[in-house]
Amino acid sequence: MAGWRDQAGQVLVYAEPLSRFGLYASLAIIYAWFGGMKFTDYEAQGLVPLVENSPLLSWFYALFSARGFSTFLGFLELSIGLLIALRLASPIFSAAGGLLSAGLFVTTLSFMISTPGVVVLELGAPAITVAPGQFLLKDVGLFAASFWVSVDSLKTVVRR
Repeated sequence: MAGWRDQAGQVLVYAEPLSRFGLYASLAIIYAWFGGMKFTDYEAQGLVPLVENSPLLSWFYALFSARGFSTFLGFLELSIGLLIALRLASPIFSAAGGLLSAGLFVTTLSFMISTPGVVVLELGAPAITVAPGQFLLKDVGLFAASFWVSVDSLKTVVRR
């Protein structure tokens, strides 16, 4: 039994840094992809029902067109992804990126309350639509991953 535990321990020694890298890389890739899409009219129009019903963000449409807001959001998302990827240079960058990312996902999760058509009233709670309901629900996991990245990065900064 001790031999098995030693082998499992050795596997975990390698698994932890690989899983850490995978989490940072996956968030950076998601932000690169989502951020890049924000520069398209398709994405800009897809945001309209979410943003125009949001008490937190609807005021942006008084400042920007739908396409202008989407472009602004694209730059923000690309910047967050870059900050997370910069973990390789310094954990302070990924700490900031993780915190900004967590804030962004709290904002998108608020759309579940403010966007009409998320809850399927005929089926009762907790029934939600595929779009936008289930589309937004994935942000619970992305929020958790973002917050973890921020805390993990800050732990590294504090240890130095």
